Amino acid sequence: MNEEIKTGMDTDDKDRKRLSADLEMNIKMVTDELGTEPDIIIRHLHMFKSSKAALLYIAGMTDASAVNLLVMSMITEPPLGSGDGDGMEESPFQSLLYRSLAIGGIRKIDRLDEVLLAMLEGNTVVLLDGSNEAIAAFTCGVEKRSVEEPSTQTVVRGPKEGFTETLHINTALIRNKIKSTNLRMEYRIIGHQTRTTIALVFMKGIADEKVLEEVRRRLDLIDTDSILESGYIEEFIQDKTFTPFPLLQNSERPDAIAAGLLEGQFAIVVDGTPFVLLAPVTFVKFFQSSEDYYQRYDISTFLRIIRFFSFLASMLLPSIYIAITTFHQEMLPTQLLISIAAQREGVPFPALVEAMIMEITFEILREAGVRMPRIIGPAISIVGALVLGQSAVQAGLISAAMVIVVSFTAIASFVIPSINMGTAARLIRFLLMILAGSFGVFGILAGLMMILTHLSSLRSFGVPYLTPISPLKTNNLKDVFIRVPWWAMKKRPSLDNKAGTVRQGTPSSISDHAGERSQKGGEGQ
Repeated sequence: MNEEIKTGMDTDDKDRKRLSADLEMNIKMVTDELGTEPDIIIRHLHMFKSSKAALLYIAGMTDASAVNLLVMSMITEPPLGSGDGDGMEESPFQSLLYRSLAIGGIRKIDRLDEVLLAMLEGNTVVLLDGSNEAIAAFTCGVEKRSVEEPSTQTVVRGPKEGFTETLHINTALIRNKIKSTNLRMEYRIIGHQTRTTIALVFMKGIADEKVLEEVRRRLDLIDTDSILESGYIEEFIQDKTFTPFPLLQNSERPDAIAAGLLEGQFAIVVDGTPFVLLAPVTFVKFFQSSEDYYQRYDISTFLRIIRFFSFLASMLLPSIYIAITTFHQEMLPTQLLISIAAQREGVPFPALVEAMIMEITFEILREAGVRMPRIIGPAISIVGALVLGQSAVQAGLISAAMVIVVSFTAIASFVIPSINMGTAARLIRFLLMILAGSFGVFGILAGLMMILTHLSSLRSFGVPYLTPISPLKTNNLKDVFIRVPWWAMKKRPSLDNKAGTVRQGTPSSISDHAGERSQKGGEGQ
């Protein structure tokens, strides 16, 4: 894997730091770079024919049993013989490389930066006196979290496995879902200090080559000291920075990433985080859940419509209440208007200030619930909302109707499957509330027009954000507001202006064939 990793180092630096044929000189170069810390282990060995060697690794990052097996295979006398059948005896380095080492993954390296990187990744480096080459043996044994159910994207029906913080486990989970020779993974190292490994994953023949070239270019342009999470990569490569809407999707679910790859998207897996990036994305992708494709199509369609309605409610409901109660009271039925007026009779604040107080209070409670210890976090949120809401109404600071509006708005924001899109709705809500308090319904309409114009201008790696609604692609509408049965989705949804490629045979359902058979049976009778 690491042989294909792009490090971005200059060729001159590599040439200046090639390994020497002197063992002690090589060890000195390593200790000059890494220091003589207690966790830097250097074990000297005398091998066959009195050859001197050394094992270099970092304690705590290697598997002790694998290192012990490596030592035993080195100090055991190997069966020396002809290397290629021409009567020439093998050198000690060749014997180690091709015969002796009882380790599954080994590779030959000859530069100091490769030695350092191998050790920092948890591998063991074998240095041999008299050879200007070294062997990197895969002995990584860092403690890692096992595969568990995702904490942010739970489903009732579907796989319960989620990504972990280990890169090779995450790539293995993707390969376990897509057992195809067309699955491609390109590795890069980004971050001068953290040296974080990332993997660009795509399906050859399905993903757009122009999009892949663009993402490669953007990744190669990243010049930073550290990459600690996939959010770093997201901000570096997204098309537009100043927007509340997410331009890349992230997921903890291998099945969601596999589904995106099969539809022509690419994924970016970052070592050290369970959140995998997926792009290009469109606006409607953030309202789709993995469970939509495991449930019946009619149930999935109903749930998807509820999500779109909840998104609109989380953005618009407080602003509509402010606009109607402040400027357009004639739009309310008489009885409802009298009831709201009676509730607001003792409230000293206008509707805009009242809504702002409640929304900011709820945001503080939400953040407190997230940051508090998991055992008491939900209790603090629930108790705080109930006590503060009831106390505010009894004190005459907030009307009961406003508590209902803010509570329903908060609940609606949790329905959206993507946390990033839910956060965008929360931010836009405050802007619309200010416009509603200043200009009424006309302010809300003006704000919606600005939002729609902004959405139309967004691109995700060249793909219009509102695809397939604008530009309109009727073939892709089968999986937007509704989800048609699987047998009716013959072609993949295309992200460009081309027609989607075929992913299954002639669309027909088993029930249709069953109906035809039963009809023929009835005619025979």
